[in-house]
Amino acid sequence: MSFIHLHTHSCFSFCRGTGRLEELVAGAKALNMPALALTDTNGLYGLVWFIQIARELGVRPIVGAEIRAADGRAVLLAKDRRGYSALCRALTARHCEVGFELIKQLLQDREGLIIVSTDTRVLHALASQNGSDDLGVEIVPGPDRYRLIQWARRAGLPPIATNDVHFLDPDDFKVHRLLRAIDLNCSLSRIPPEELCRPGAWLASEQEMRAQFPDCPQAIENTARVAERCRLELSLGQAVFPGFETPDGEDSFSYLEKKCFEGAERRYGELSDSLLARLDYELAIICEKGFAEYFLVVEDIVRQSPRTCGRGSAAASLVSYCLGITHVDPLRYDLFFERFLNPGRRDPPDIDVDFPWDERDDVLEYVFRKYGAGRSAMVANHVCFRARAAVREIAKVYGLPDAEIATVTERLAHHWRVGNAAELVKKDPLFRDLQLSQPWPEILELSQKIEGLPRHLSVHCGGVVIVPGLLSDYVASEPAPKGVPIIHWEKDQAEDFGLVKIDLLGNRSLAVIRDTLAAVGKNYGVQIEYDRFDPLDDPTTRKMMARGDTMGVFYVESPAMRQLQKKTGKGDFEHLVIHSSIIRPAANHFIREYVRRLRGEPYQSLHPILDQVLSETFGIMVYQEDVARIAIAMAGFDAAEADRLRKILSKKRAGRKLEDYREQFFRGAERRGVKREIVEKIWDMILSFGGYSFCKPHSASYAMVSYKSCYLRAHYPAEFMAAVLSNQGGYYSTFAYVSEARRMGLEVLPPDVNESLRCYTGLRRRLRVGLMQIKGLNEKAQETVVAERERAGLYSSLDAFLHRVDIDPSAVRLLIRAGAFDSVSRGSSRPELMWQLAEWRHQRARRGRKARSLFEEDLKAPPKTAPYDERTELLQEVDSLGFLLSRHPLTLYRDSVRGLKVIPGKEMDQHVGREVLMLGWWVTYKMVSTKNDELMEFVSFEDTTALYDTTFFPKAYARFCHILNRKRPYLLRGRVEEDFGAVQLVVSDARLL
Repeated sequence: MSFIHLHTHSCFSFCRGTGRLEELVAGAKALNMPALALTDTNGLYGLVWFIQIARELGVRPIVGAEIRAADGRAVLLAKDRRGYSALCRALTARHCEVGFELIKQLLQDREGLIIVSTDTRVLHALASQNGSDDLGVEIVPGPDRYRLIQWARRAGLPPIATNDVHFLDPDDFKVHRLLRAIDLNCSLSRIPPEELCRPGAWLASEQEMRAQFPDCPQAIENTARVAERCRLELSLGQAVFPGFETPDGEDSFSYLEKKCFEGAERRYGELSDSLLARLDYELAIICEKGFAEYFLVVEDIVRQSPRTCGRGSAAASLVSYCLGITHVDPLRYDLFFERFLNPGRRDPPDIDVDFPWDERDDVLEYVFRKYGAGRSAMVANHVCFRARAAVREIAKVYGLPDAEIATVTERLAHHWRVGNAAELVKKDPLFRDLQLSQPWPEILELSQKIEGLPRHLSVHCGGVVIVPGLLSDYVASEPAPKGVPIIHWEKDQAEDFGLVKIDLLGNRSLAVIRDTLAAVGKNYGVQIEYDRFDPLDDPTTRKMMARGDTMGVFYVESPAMRQLQKKTGKGDFEHLVIHSSIIRPAANHFIREYVRRLRGEPYQSLHPILDQVLSETFGIMVYQEDVARIAIAMAGFDAAEADRLRKILSKKRAGRKLEDYREQFFRGAERRGVKREIVEKIWDMILSFGGYSFCKPHSASYAMVSYKSCYLRAHYPAEFMAAVLSNQGGYYSTFAYVSEARRMGLEVLPPDVNESLRCYTGLRRRLRVGLMQIKGLNEKAQETVVAERERAGLYSSLDAFLHRVDIDPSAVRLLIRAGAFDSVSRGSSRPELMWQLAEWRHQRARRGRKARSLFEEDLKAPPKTAPYDERTELLQEVDSLGFLLSRHPLTLYRDSVRGLKVIPGKEMDQHVGREVLMLGWWVTYKMVSTKNDELMEFVSFEDTTALYDTTFFPKAYARFCHILNRKRPYLLRGRVEEDFGAVQLVVSDARLL
């Protein structure tokens, strides 16, 4: 074999290449090629996965990239580690430098690189100044190859044959063409020819390539020579720690140890022997692994905010707790430290810390300022085509009108994970009234071709990496649209490479707690410190948790979570920790069995080992670390192997490694006498943890935030709900939270120029809508209204307001329509206020916006005008605020249901087993598939008395799914069913009012 593909684009050449990495490497393997270069356009976005796949399949990976710039283009291949760093620097400069010049960059920095190009300008400039070593003329099949071969001979540079591979086989050219149209936002017929690769740019065999170069066989032979010189071996998995400067040059471990003992005394007071033993044990592992600097960096970052939630497996660490990184006592709650760190763990852990959502950017700014943009960056997200986006984008380039596209994509939006869009459209009753003629069948088929392909980079929700030297020695980076630097890899590749990630995330509920505590201090003079108040033994909070009365409470407000709390009747912290984890997809199909066992009903586990290891959860796997614990107890894994099994489950590319662990698990379990059919079932339980799941320390950290939220809801409901609304809620809409506030007995008051702040405010049993709720009223106008009021006192009238506040008249109009001037209208109707505003605008235009004199007359009295009728005012209210505030919209339909025996939501539990009629306003939903792959839906509705849950089984879903939306009320008929104390309506009939 003497031909190697040295210029290959995968799907990580965003919206150019179509080949997935596995397909490309397997294709090269099938062609008996010993090596393959990955040279994606302007990036190393799939590099780590490429190396892993290539090594697994026995193909030697060659690292490179094609850089395209205004002054030329070239393929850069790394010979060694120096070349890899030069490649990263060139790519970083390509993305970060304004007016980047490829030739200038390579003239300055090309050590360790082989440069291959079809661009003779680039090659001539480099050969003239730095010599011709490590340069080659790229010859691609086509009419231009003759000219390039002749030029190579004259210049004395070796010709190198490539196929500029963009796809796996000839049929994929149409997918490449489709991606280019999407990327260029144009129709298929209007793609500029230069934006398309050659139709023949597939992964050709050596025979096919030789047939293209009968007159220049050396171009084929030279590919093997170049490949042989590219011997870069990147060692994946070697931890790259950030580096930390300690005071007075003290070594990092001694400094960490001192801070831990200081923190332990602060947390515990007297230090017991068992505590000291645990602290010494953890510190010894941290020292052995060289992790001290990592902990010091995280502690330094966490100190930038007084309210944080350290979570993830780090919450099992006493060191983390003593440093103030986490806030749940790992000793008190028996948190499994080995899930975080153990002597056999090869890869470094990461620490997740939540900050209030509106403080997170300041924290990131601190990180980049202190550690330097050249040393630190955020982790990327690879935004991939999902089914709905794929369908929408393909339909756009086919030239279909937006309205027609929306008829399909809006229905796809009902599904969290669409999968095969073509099949879904065929089977989902939502689409039964659509007649999709050509080109829709073709569009839906093509959507599967691009689904899952990466489209562009975005910023990871919180991942930050910090390295000891220059970031470009490890990975290329580029600026995200919001300005922060991001590396080219998402979290899995960053971790697999060895970059130690710190997750700094934004959490709205921490801001809710912060704002509620501030309001409590202001309203009642009660100062509650976030990190010192412990509500776990508060009986009122426990009761509220136990009955699932938790709307607005962090992580316990979803319908499923509230139902679980009701079914268990458990409001204590320890059970909440279990429930916060079992509700996740990995374990949630065991919920009913868990509730049954919790309530004392008899059961038999699959095997006694489950009962022994998982006694706390009645033999049911709930936490991520349960995987490791079962592997140790049942199959004889050691701690390190068990943790690697646990971790590999969550990887996007589990592949052969997971199969090896499966064989090891089965062998080990069968040696211990466990029957194979039992092992199969337990292995299936383990595999379920490949889905989203929590470890116990993470769940405990979340549960602590939940408990603090619930305590504030229980004792300071107005202040709490004001904070929820001001921070733009959580699981539900603003309207749903306002409705809940009313059900809590709070008086909800409209926006008012004399009473409202920018945000919502609460005091005792009153909740005032903030100016932020008025649609179209910008933040500057909101702040101006409040600032002037605080400076010079209340506004006495609209005239006084206009005299004092310098904001655009359109903003004043919004305030009038929202009713914010009703309290100072002096009997004037809103039409009269609008007349006054118009008169004021006329006067201002006449005097050229000059200041009024003291002797100028007030505005003329408006002509007497009747108030708006009720319907107009209600429409204005909805238009101004986004929902109906003055009353629940269901009250407008009383005449429509008069004479019908409609039961209120709060009385559902009195009608268990009966068929009833209920009035409901749609709140939220969750769609699922049955075992028979039929669709059904859980929908939460509300009336004026309660939020209640309903189930639309497949037959009911098929009949009514097309009418369900949040814009109209429904009459629902069905049977009230009770399950472990929680009631729901099983719907048999639904109709719009």
